[in-house]
Amino acid sequence: SGVDDGAQLLLDGRSPAVPSGCEGGYFVGPTIFGKVKPGMQIYDQEIFGPVLCCVEADSFDEAIKLVNANPYGNGTAIFTRSGGAARKFVDQIEAGQVGVNVPIPVPLPMFSFTGNKRSILGDLNFYGKAGVHFYTQWKTVTSAWRDDDYVEKLSTAGVGAS
Repeated sequence: SGVDDGAQLLLDGRSPAVPSGCEGGYFVGPTIFGKVKPGMQIYDQEIFGPVLCCVEADSFDEAIKLVNANPYGNGTAIFTRSGGAARKFVDQIEAGQVGVNVPIPVPLPMFSFTGNKRSILGDLNFYGKAGVHFYTQWKTVTSAWRDDDYVEKLSTAGVGAS
């Protein structure tokens, strides 16, 4: 749909070369689109796969507004040598995963996935502690073990033993 909507197909991943013996599988190669704009299906829908949609803005502030106007908030990145620009981007951007000079701000498993807006459902994530909590039934066990020959006697307070 990207080409039909007017995006420029810079790298076509529809017919990737696959290893011998895997020709019957389902593969998508890396795909890069340029000249992507809001209103195009490839911009308006969150694509999970090796697809890069390059969107242009006339200014830094316009770029921040463009990212924040998107209903999804999975992740975004900035490449810069300016610490001030990086700080402004990190502070103002409305995405759960923000990369500074890294192309894909996907966390390692010990950190939680932090998508925002329509990029996440529910109140828990599936990486890190939140993932453990999601897949774990919590249980609190309180116990006291005493010798078999120990006989508990109630004190006047109701809790003592001799």
